[in-house]
Amino acid sequence: MATLQADTHAAPAARPRVGPPKRRIRRRAAGFVFMAPLLVINILVIGVPGAESVWYSLTDWTGIGPAKFVGLDNYTHLFSDPNFRNALEHNAMWTVFFLIVPMAIGLLGAFLLSRIRRFQMLFRVAYFIPYVVATVVSGAIWQSLLNPDEGIGAGLSKLGIHWLANVNFLGDPHLALGAVAFVNTWQWWGFLVVIFLAAMQAVNPAQYEAARIDGANAWQEFWHITLPGIRPTLMFLALMTVIWSFLIFDYIYILTQGGPAGSTDVLGTLLYRNAFANQEAGYAAAIGVVMALISVTAVSSFLYLRRRGWDI
Repeated sequence: MATLQADTHAAPAARPRVGPPKRRIRRRAAGFVFMAPLLVINILVIGVPGAESVWYSLTDWTGIGPAKFVGLDNYTHLFSDPNFRNALEHNAMWTVFFLIVPMAIGLLGAFLLSRIRRFQMLFRVAYFIPYVVATVVSGAIWQSLLNPDEGIGAGLSKLGIHWLANVNFLGDPHLALGAVAFVNTWQWWGFLVVIFLAAMQAVNPAQYEAARIDGANAWQEFWHITLPGIRPTLMFLALMTVIWSFLIFDYIYILTQGGPAGSTDVLGTLLYRNAFANQEAGYAAAIGVVMALISVTAVSSFLYLRRRGWDI
């Protein structure tokens, strides 16, 4: 009887799974169907041109006609080219500058803006306007403003202030790169303010209230609550800043075209000049491949930091 009772209360044996349910298979298939057009577009727009760029980087090609395979000659010449080293150095300087100055200004502006309640939307729009102005337009405006004969320096000289008189910001090799970086910062920092402000507004207000009760000042709130709360946004914008800094072209080409004497040359302007002015498209493709590898390295570093939990 005891044996019979034990058998009666025994749990039924689990049935072996013969495979995933049909519903799960259909859902996965539907997901791949919806993703297929985007994958095809990416392959055609990015994958195929990217593969062609790698191929042409191994050739001697003028951009017109057949390409002659030369192996790694372009890369050998690339890393021994002083123009490439000069441009790469400027890109590195540009990256460090934009990781520090615009990011710090954007963080400070967003934090101060988050502490006001009246006219906040007006300030956000005012800060964001330079970002939506076309680069060609803002570049032309700043080119006139920095002109030593008709710009800010000449206007101040008429008022009796001569400390900017005859200062050629875009024509002096020691000032040109900093002047272009200043113009780009003027256009860029408002975008950072808006993004950082949106991230700060998502931080739990109860944390700030608890910090004030404990006697924390504004700096302590910013350092111990705001920065940890917006770390994912901060890490993402730092990644994009690195990538965009190595792709910079527009403001430098509009304002200086890499001059004077190569003092503002970056990889983008060097690539453009070799491809279209010097008709060395194969060599320009090698520069493009190096730029792509730098971007891949930046993305890989970001993914590594995410796995280590730095952005959460």
